[in-house]
Amino acid sequence: MEAALIVVIVLIVLAVIVVAKSVILVPQAEAAVIERLGRYARTVTGQLTVIVPFVDRVRERVDLRERVVSFPPQAVITEDNLTLAIDTVVYFQVTNPQAVVYEINNYIVGVEQLTTTTLRNVVGGMTLEETLTSREPINNQLRGVLDEATGRWGLRVARVELKSIDPPPSIQESMEKQMKADREKRAMILTAEGRRESDITTAEGTKQAQILAAEGAKQAAILAAEAERQSAILSAEGERAASYLRAQGEAKSIEKRFAAIKRAKPTPELLAYQYLETLPEMGRGEGNTMWVVPSEFGEALQGFARKFGEMEQDGSLRYVPDQNVSVPDEADDSDEVADWFADRTDPKIAEAVARAEQVARGTSDTPSAAAPRSALGGDPQ
Repeated sequence: MEAALIVVIVLIVLAVIVVAKSVILVPQAEAAVIERLGRYARTVTGQLTVIVPFVDRVRERVDLRERVVSFPPQAVITEDNLTLAIDTVVYFQVTNPQAVVYEINNYIVGVEQLTTTTLRNVVGGMTLEETLTSREPINNQLRGVLDEATGRWGLRVARVELKSIDPPPSIQESMEKQMKADREKRAMILTAEGRRESDITTAEGTKQAQILAAEGAKQAAILAAEAERQSAILSAEGERAASYLRAQGEAKSIEKRFAAIKRAKPTPELLAYQYLETLPEMGRGEGNTMWVVPSEFGEALQGFARKFGEMEQDGSLRYVPDQNVSVPDEADDSDEVADWFADRTDPKIAEAVARAEQVARGTSDTPSAAAPRSALGGDPQ
């Protein structure tokens, strides 16, 4: 009885083991390569699979997701015989699990070695400067070569990136010096450009200032000349008016004296006496040192007396005004000389002065005849 129980228990355990060996679970994004009696049977992915115990076995489970593998820096020699340390990153994915298991022993190592070889071939035909500035072309060449070579391994290379390119320390130092020199050169160029712009701006400002100063001096000279001209004109007009007034006064004085003489009816003796009284005054001139009275002076006085007088019974001459002689009326020239005494500026002069003032202020409008009061006179008429 006990022996039978032990046999039953053993059979149950064997059954559990057989069932466990017969059922396998393959997760999603993973493939299981199944062999039967050592030969490839099928590939199962993402499902519950039953196999024959002790006949079928899972050779290898393959991850179907895209993998990112970073390889250590590789020494690569450029065309100009410089050794570079290049770090690469490869993005690939398994597309055929059967080829990955049976076509290559270790596909990770195979991708690494193939990447290194291809990288050396590509960079070996470039100079250092081309390598540093041609990352994208290098990546495209590596991806094309790797994708073609790994296709029979059941892999698809999606991308290849150069993570870093490290030149030798001496080259790095030289590059840093060159970069520093380039930065200093650009700084010097920018400084020179700034100074040039500053000098140009300063020169333009000086030019404009000189132009404005010249324009101001020109306008000042114009205004000064105009003022001098107006002053001369006004002085001449004032002198003309003063001369006219003096002449008019002298005329009035002579007229009054002549009228007074006519009213007083002086005798020739009185006229002769007045003439003799003026002789000393005439002799006081700076150029007169001596006066000689001619002997015919008495005869001249007699002729003068006969001209203006008549002989009376006592033998003396008396002044008798001529009734036929009329004193002409004073000429009325007030209308002709009325403008001589005006205290207002000539409209033409005021217009010229106003135009010069507007030009000096920078305006270009022509002033009208009714210009404002100028500095040289009053309101224009």
